[in-house]
Amino acid sequence: MKRAMPFLKKNPAFTVFAILALGVIAAAVFAPVLATHNPYEAVLADAVQPPSSEHWFGTDRMGRDLFSRVLYGARTSLTASLSLVCIIVTAGTALGIAAGYFGGILDAVIMRISDMMISFPGMVLAIAVAGILGASVTNAVIAISIVSWTKYARLSRSLVLKIRSRDYIAAARVTGSKTSHILLRYMLPNALPTILITGATDIGSMMLEIAGLSFLGFGAKSPTAEWGLMLNEGRAFLTAAPWLMVFPGLAIFITVVVFNLLGDSLRDALDPRSE
Repeated sequence: MKRAMPFLKKNPAFTVFAILALGVIAAAVFAPVLATHNPYEAVLADAVQPPSSEHWFGTDRMGRDLFSRVLYGARTSLTASLSLVCIIVTAGTALGIAAGYFGGILDAVIMRISDMMISFPGMVLAIAVAGILGASVTNAVIAISIVSWTKYARLSRSLVLKIRSRDYIAAARVTGSKTSHILLRYMLPNALPTILITGATDIGSMMLEIAGLSFLGFGAKSPTAEWGLMLNEGRAFLTAAPWLMVFPGLAIFITVVVFNLLGDSLRDALDPRSE
């Protein structure tokens, strides 16, 4: 904590967006406490009611409280987005470091697979994979992971290629250091800051992709509280009950903006040129 305080004071923008991001995460974690109703309890007599003191965000076509569903939707969307980012960062970084360090056939195979993935439109390929696997949040995460790891593989590979021929790497080999030690001690720490910044910035975009798959019917299934699915369910009532799309849309917008700005401020804070 003592080391963190000077960093936070020196970077007020990062501090503000980190607090906002923690607020979004806290709302998801404490959704059962903050929710005013059971988000899955359908009361057909209360269907499509406008916002009121009883239902702050109104109700959906099944009479479920929209405020409670937006809160629980944060749990689904954030969990899926963070899991997705962790998967693609871990897999892509590991493959990229291996390709950059070992080179040869391994590098050629990994990079050709990466080129093949990039040649297809990402969302189209994700829709195809999700359609094969079936509609669910888990399958949506798997589908997007399959098409999104390439960025981190290519990025980490380029970072490793810059230092692979440095003198201290050659010295480590001469002194008998194991390959695993070189990768973990020298390669990974050099790639990690840039990878983490990219991952933080990607949280928002990954959330949009998951919401997009759910909106198209390839992600979450009813009655799951998920923002993209809620937008899909509310589009039929866009003119009669606009709140069904406004509040989930605002939740996506605010969360994506907060995490995008958090990633940008983290990049500025860790940029050595700012010293």
